[in-house]
Amino acid sequence: MTDRRSFIKTAGIAAASAVAAPSLIGSLAGCANKEENLIATPESTLIVPKANGLQITGTFLDEISHDIPHQNWGEKEWDQDFAYMKSIGIDTVIDIRCGYRKFITYPSPYLLKKGCYMPSVDLIDMFCRLAQKYGMTFYLGLYDSGKYWDTKDMSYEIEDNKFVIDEVWNMYGKKYKSFGGWYISTEISRQTKGAIKGFHTMGKQCKDVSGGLPVFISPWIDGKKAIMGTNKLVNDNAVTVEEHEKDWNEIFEGIHDVVDAVAFQDGHIDYDELDIFFEVNKKMADRWGMKCWTNAETFDRDMPINFLPIKFDKLRMKLEAAKRAGYDKAITFEFPHFMSPQSVYGAAGNLYNRYREYFNI
Repeated sequence: MTDRRSFIKTAGIAAASAVAAPSLIGSLAGCANKEENLIATPESTLIVPKANGLQITGTFLDEISHDIPHQNWGEKEWDQDFAYMKSIGIDTVIDIRCGYRKFITYPSPYLLKKGCYMPSVDLIDMFCRLAQKYGMTFYLGLYDSGKYWDTKDMSYEIEDNKFVIDEVWNMYGKKYKSFGGWYISTEISRQTKGAIKGFHTMGKQCKDVSGGLPVFISPWIDGKKAIMGTNKLVNDNAVTVEEHEKDWNEIFEGIHDVVDAVAFQDGHIDYDELDIFFEVNKKMADRWGMKCWTNAETFDRDMPINFLPIKFDKLRMKLEAAKRAGYDKAITFEFPHFMSPQSVYGAAGNLYNRYREYFNI
């Protein structure tokens, strides 16, 4: 039993606590606000004009890769990444390839019969759903057999994609409004054997089956940094602007009726060559009635380690050159690995922050 003295003592402590509580809560709130102010990142002081480049509005999605790590994201992480993309103005997502050699992104009846491995998740269905959720357009990248890289012969791609194009359209194109176009995933440079026939055959089938949805390609310029697969530091046979124009005029002449846009990869030439090559690319695309996009690579080709997020100034210079040339759209390879705040690379989130500062996002 509690005596009067104990009761008064206990009541006094409770009263004091009650008086102190609001003060304590206010004090803690004040600390929290001060902490927020302390950890709020100040903007970088840029000494170049802001928002002077072409803003990135599209990105590849690479989950069937052979040269960058898989991030092992589930739908929760992908949903978050689509939100990050949307927040900086991305309206177009492109599955870079729906399969590479034996690994595939969706349960393809045709490719499974050919010995490809069953995926645990239908990524194409997920990408279409997320694109629809966030008001984006989804482009489907065609199947890459890997044989092109071994033989430089596109006949294998033509044969496999005869089945894949029809299959994908029936499984996803008819189902999702977000399914808005096609990407011919075979990356070429000039004078690739069978390029015109290959691009035309696959592009025409994509258009025929989908009622004319747009098709685009993303080739590379055979510049001084085009050294993949060699031990060289510089390409000794780098193409001249004149050779580049001659070769690609010939290719565009043969494919412009079934390919709507070209997005040249921008990482194989040096930064002081951007303007002259970009000017020629835009002139050729205009001549053949094609849209001229840039594939603004967000990984760094100048580093001895393949592949790390690019230095912000390099990306800025490339986007500014694209704007000067009057390009129609900027896409990137690719946001999830090299710009996302949740990327396996910590520097990717920093690039995202610098990009937002520059474009006042």
